[in-house]
Amino acid sequence: MNPSIAKYSKKFQKLRVDRSHGIAPHKPILLLAILQSYDEGTIKGDRIYLSPELVAMFKSIWSQLVTTNHDCRISYPFFYMKSEGFWRLIPKKGFGEIEKMGSLMKSFSSLSAAVAYAQIDQSLYELCLNSKSNQTLKQQLLDEYFPVTKHRFSGGNTSGSIFKDLEGKFLNEPPAEYQRQTKLLLEDNEEEEVFLRGSVFKREIPKIYDSRCCISGLRVDSIHNFSMIDACHIVPFSESYDDTVTNGLALCPNLHRAFDRGLISIALDYRVCVSDSFVEEGDYSIRQYDGQKINLPSNQSYWANQKNLEWHKQYVFK
Repeated sequence: MNPSIAKYSKKFQKLRVDRSHGIAPHKPILLLAILQSYDEGTIKGDRIYLSPELVAMFKSIWSQLVTTNHDCRISYPFFYMKSEGFWRLIPKKGFGEIEKMGSLMKSFSSLSAAVAYAQIDQSLYELCLNSKSNQTLKQQLLDEYFPVTKHRFSGGNTSGSIFKDLEGKFLNEPPAEYQRQTKLLLEDNEEEEVFLRGSVFKREIPKIYDSRCCISGLRVDSIHNFSMIDACHIVPFSESYDDTVTNGLALCPNLHRAFDRGLISIALDYRVCVSDSFVEEGDYSIRQYDGQKINLPSNQSYWANQKNLEWHKQYVFK
């Protein structure tokens, strides 16, 4: 056996997990999610981010393999994997003592606010990239921690169904019901579910507007995996807990910032209002859009809610 595979197989067999109420499955599930993400190409480097794709993968594999009453929380293993020796937490600026924060990091919001990413050993990273060694390590985890349910592990795009289900709800549920469910999730401290809903908002709003800024018409197609169009909340999520389709607009970054700061707003007839409270210089002008009607989605049920536009005009527009 390859010495590196033997090394990590041994480490994976002896993960430091809580056994007081049966073997806690969090660390094995996270490692399976990471290995599967490498297999599918959603993770490419040695940095592991708390991305929506990883959270969805974790939850999907959990639903396949775990039959105990443990809480399905990715924040637990993401923080405590540091005790295994091959996992290093890299803090964001201002969080140099992150590894001493302990129980505070069990909260998904606290963890994502403090941690930039986790970095794995180079030798483990190389094994994750190799299809054969990747499969060997996955099988090791399944045999060791999930001998009864391992046959349920499907492989393939295991997280796709979660996003597909959320996208369906986002596009088709009545906005009031979708918003109500989001509030209930927040009340129940289901931060990871709310995080996934937020990621659906960010990816679906630009699609609804054909990946164009609804004011300037800007659209940038690139072979690289980035977008020049933002999903903008009309009423901020912190005010409304509203991640519904009718609380969103697709804006390019400069107009997104202008909208958030009240330099522009959208009237009830969907025309741009530009504030008189600023002076601009340079070739690019925000004022050129004053009175212009925004580009709206073809499906009228996706148009911005007029009550939300009215709120923005009253409380944000200067």
